[in-house]
Amino acid sequence: MNILTAAASCLVLMAACSGVAHAQQLAGEPYIHDPSTMTLSDGKYYTFGTGRGGLVSEDGWTWHAGGERPGGGVAPDVIKIGERYYVAYAVGGGGMSGGHASQVKIMWTRTLDPKSPDFGYHDVGVVASSDGVENHDAIDPAFLMADGHLWLSYGTYFGSIRIIELDPATGQRMAGNQPVDIAIDMEATALMYRDGWYYLLGTHGTCCDGPNSSYNIRVGRSRSPTGLYVDNMGIPLLKGGGKLVVAGRGRVYGPGHFGLIDLGGGMEKFSMHYEADMDRSGRSVLGIQPLLWRDGWPAAGANIPAGTYEIQSERSGGALELDVDFVRINFERQRGFFGPPTTPVGPIANLTLEQDSAAWPQGPLAVDLGDYMIKPHQQWSVEPVAGGYMGAPYYKILIAGTTRALAATADGKLVADAAFSGTAGQLWRIDQLTDGSYRITPRLQPTSGGEVALVAAGASTPVLARFDPASDAGRWTFQTP
Repeated sequence: MNILTAAASCLVLMAACSGVAHAQQLAGEPYIHDPSTMTLSDGKYYTFGTGRGGLVSEDGWTWHAGGERPGGGVAPDVIKIGERYYVAYAVGGGGMSGGHASQVKIMWTRTLDPKSPDFGYHDVGVVASSDGVENHDAIDPAFLMADGHLWLSYGTYFGSIRIIELDPATGQRMAGNQPVDIAIDMEATALMYRDGWYYLLGTHGTCCDGPNSSYNIRVGRSRSPTGLYVDNMGIPLLKGGGKLVVAGRGRVYGPGHFGLIDLGGGMEKFSMHYEADMDRSGRSVLGIQPLLWRDGWPAAGANIPAGTYEIQSERSGGALELDVDFVRINFERQRGFFGPPTTPVGPIANLTLEQDSAAWPQGPLAVDLGDYMIKPHQQWSVEPVAGGYMGAPYYKILIAGTTRALAATADGKLVADAAFSGTAGQLWRIDQLTDGSYRITPRLQPTSGGEVALVAAGASTPVLARFDPASDAGRWTFQTP
């Protein structure tokens, strides 16, 4: 966290931003600055920020003040190793009172739940520091456990980003380990490891000035945890490089402090804070977005915005549709195939909902897959409803222009109900996967047999079955008609 604002702006090269629209916001009171990596403890999700407090959630959607972290300081991070939760945080530095003398400290506890009998912090001690004179500011620590080694990055715009190795058994700095400079012109770093690559994510831009903050998150990678880290154009992070991951969009400004949320099954998300939520008085708030991987680089994904879509199977290319009789569009066949070029032409209207639905039976209808022909029974209105989970809302999925709702039954069948009533069987999770496609999961789950999702069992049969991340059968795309 860089407390300097106007002064720091002269140190930053303002880059053009790209990213995705902020479709939905988290619920509750998600107010935080410099959030730590989100961590699950005793059935609840915790994240800690600058100061003593943090946020807690049971579902990853509704957040409230909660959790305890002694020591104060700024920009903590949390990691679970074995039966311990290690917490790193910085005291001093950050330009506060004009100084950059700081210490990175570590403590641990067996649970993050203050009500648990196992709760209680134990000091490990100081693992890194800056003296206020050198070209470095030892704050904003971030953990990475990879290949049996525990690493900690830290630093700000004031000088370099550094990395050290810690002992995962104690949290203490490895004997004789010396810090290595790995980047400049960033702060609030995070580390990831994937497919033999180490990724260093850092926040560029200015902070702490609400909607006037230019924070954005960038990345470089290396085959070694100690560098050399370069971006997609080969520019070293030690020379200010960094590929854009996410920037502000819509009504939220200044994303910073990346934290990986690996949910398994090809689904990853990331947390951050926005410097300003314009719909919440410009307050700093927690944000969660899907994480994509493109050509070996992380990129921000997006929750599905409200709209009308063809829901297309990645397995077969078939469109999710009502199982109803085919209704033809009238046209002059001879003119279509053999009309002379001089014959006047004009538009033919698409099939209307009234024409398509004239013979639809009353009550629930079966659902199948078919070739997409821009028919009303193949077009679905997708809209967020109340409630959500891990950074995404629940959705209702209706045939556009009707009340007919895609639904899961208690016995695991897939139907289109005649009307939407808001029951659990009519609420859906739509999660973007790391390849950009989506997994569609009913909120209503069977009592046994594991979680089910919408899966194409063949070219024309959608069912509710266990999702296989290695198969395209459970992957879907949302195409605008």
